[in-house]
Amino acid sequence: MSDCIFCKIIKGEIPSATIFEDDEFKVILDRFPSGEGHVLIIPKNHVANIFEIDEEQAGRLFKLAVKVSKVMKDVLGFENMNVLQNNGEVAGQSVFHFHMHLIPRYENDGINIKWNPTEPTDEDIEAVRKKLAEKF
Repeated sequence: MSDCIFCKIIKGEIPSATIFEDDEFKVILDRFPSGEGHVLIIPKNHVANIFEIDEEQAGRLFKLAVKVSKVMKDVLGFENMNVLQNNGEVAGQSVFHFHMHLIPRYENDGINIKWNPTEPTDEDIEAVRKKLAEKF
């Protein structure tokens, strides 16, 4: 897509702090990070979100995420990490090209990824479980 910033990064039209690249993925430091070492894993083919990505490619991406995370932990010395992937504007996606965030976490880093838990009844949970399970 000609107006996609990640497609432009992949084509080399926009510079990036690339830490790894192969035929399928590019791993870069986030230009607007939550903190030191915040990384993005981006498929080279344009796919908007999790609803469009091929399952096999998603599996390879997650395998790469494990490898990259271990290198990051070893080099940067953190003990905790968020793995984040947003899908759609309401979910916080701002670039509509699938990408996974690997966010190192440090004590008192000021990052807050939380939600207000709800309290569904057992019946509510069973109704949703039944709707979903019957599609499998």
